[in-house]
Amino acid sequence: MPAITEWTKADTRRALQFWEDYQKQHDVSALVGKAVGIEPQSGRVFFGADIRDVLDRREKDEGVRGPLFFLRVGRNYYWRKGGRRK
Repeated sequence: MPAITEWTKADTRRALQFWEDYQKQHDVSALVGKAVGIEPQSGRVFFGADIRDVLDRREKDEGVRGPLFFLRVGRNYYWRKGGRRK
């Protein structure tokens, strides 16, 4: 099992920059609502129905484990907690 690393703000910034660059080069409009996992070290991007699906696909395709930053395509977050405010 690989060593667990500390997630840093720099990791988040790198992942978001990779995602921004990816969207400039690829049309992701058909993937809106899907989960996306971005590797902050390599910039590789993996899609799936949810986090577990992304992890399973990456493991199957790459045989790699490591930190990922998750979003929902079309949103700047993966999941938000809390109800609607009136």
